[in-house]
Amino acid sequence: MSKVIASTHPLVAHKLTILRDKRTDPTTFRQLIREIAALLTYEATADLFVQPKNVDTPLGSTEGLELKENIGLVPILRAGLGMVAGVWDLMPSAEVWHIGLYRDESTLKPVEYYNKLPIEPTVSVCLILDPMLATGGSAVATVDVLNRWGVNKIKFVGIIGAPEGIALMQERHPEVPIYLASVDEYLNEKGYIYPGLGDAGDRQFGTG
Repeated sequence: MSKVIASTHPLVAHKLTILRDKRTDPTTFRQLIREIAALLTYEATADLFVQPKNVDTPLGSTEGLELKENIGLVPILRAGLGMVAGVWDLMPSAEVWHIGLYRDESTLKPVEYYNKLPIEPTVSVCLILDPMLATGGSAVATVDVLNRWGVNKIKFVGIIGAPEGIALMQERHPEVPIYLASVDEYLNEKGYIYPGLGDAGDRQFGTG
């Protein structure tokens, strides 16, 4: 079963509270998405493989560590785009691969419309980025795509998760850990997370 890691960090809780507030403007909302993404990624990357590296300091030589694995960031368009910058601040060498999915509002199922992954995988670890794990359909479909691509290690990094979406991920992809700022109460009749924070894409890009 997928391991669900819901952050208990005070900074995450503080920023999430402002993010939820309907009065938060798009500029602040985007900045908070970026900051929370960075904090969650710090936890999600604790088990990355490293290798020794010698460096010369101004006073002498010492042995440090550098990342051994190639990291790929896979934001689910469009809401996941806002999380990329925060993760890039931590790992500027990470590759970014876009997968476009939208939710059919009549069926609540994902429809893939964009995928430009190369034939062979260029990374060994992928972080799927999406602020909302609602029905779980888009997350499951993205993991399906990455599995077909041949990625060895996949993690989901979101902000808000609904029990329904978490359950679907645990059923379909129990090997994928899920990192969130909060597990909310339920999905409403329209498939939105309650209490949630509204439409993360609209609130980021000022289109709501």
